[in-house]
Amino acid sequence: MSNDFSVVGPKIYYTIHTGIPVLGDINITETLVVSWIVMIILTGLCIFLTRDLRIENISKRQAFAEMLVEMGNNFVRNNTGGNKFDKLIPFVSALFATSVLSNLISLVGLRSPTADLSTEAAWAVVVFIMITATKIKTNGVGGYLKGFTTPIAVMTPFNILSELATPVSMACRHFGNILSGVVIDGLIYWALGLASAALLGLIPGAVGKFLSNIPILGVGIPAVTGVYFDWFSGCMQAFIFCMLTVMYIANAAEEG
Repeated sequence: MSNDFSVVGPKIYYTIHTGIPVLGDINITETLVVSWIVMIILTGLCIFLTRDLRIENISKRQAFAEMLVEMGNNFVRNNTGGNKFDKLIPFVSALFATSVLSNLISLVGLRSPTADLSTEAAWAVVVFIMITATKIKTNGVGGYLKGFTTPIAVMTPFNILSELATPVSMACRHFGNILSGVVIDGLIYWALGLASAALLGLIPGAVGKFLSNIPILGVGIPAVTGVYFDWFSGCMQAFIFCMLTVMYIANAAEEG
């Protein structure tokens, strides 16, 4: 008997052993599904905020949208020293919004896509390509390759490793902080559940047996740690990732 079954028509399969749906050769993982949800939410929010724009007598919705645009402009310009890199504003703003929402979506019970290294790795690869393209545009292919031999040729292997370390460090920093928050939150819920069972189990009779199955201590207390691990850390990691993106690309354009 096969462990897999298929549905004739659309090329959709479901693997019983792993529990992961497959579309053709693509595994539809929880990370992928939640990432789609994040993109749908952001797209809907953008459509909502940009409807019926006016020059005069603007609505509160438009004022909020203009405030977000101004924040994106200031973030990029303040970290690059001018408006030379304004072309980065849409990309950095989209990256920041996606990162923040992906980090905070765990508050509604969904697993954060940023708790999967593949998410940050994809972002880091895109940023690395942009950095490399900027360096080549600034110095030419020859100048870019020559940069690996500075200050002396013997440093070439180390310069190559340093170049490749950029996307790795960006991805792992963001991933490590988000995953650690998910793990710590899970451990706190688990520990409070055991504490509830132990304390309420001391009550004699059927009442104690019933109450010991309810993680009463898990109500409210994890919200305190969630303020840091979900809200503060989530927003801070998105901020750091985007700041590094802007600074790396700006530095790449200034290298001569």
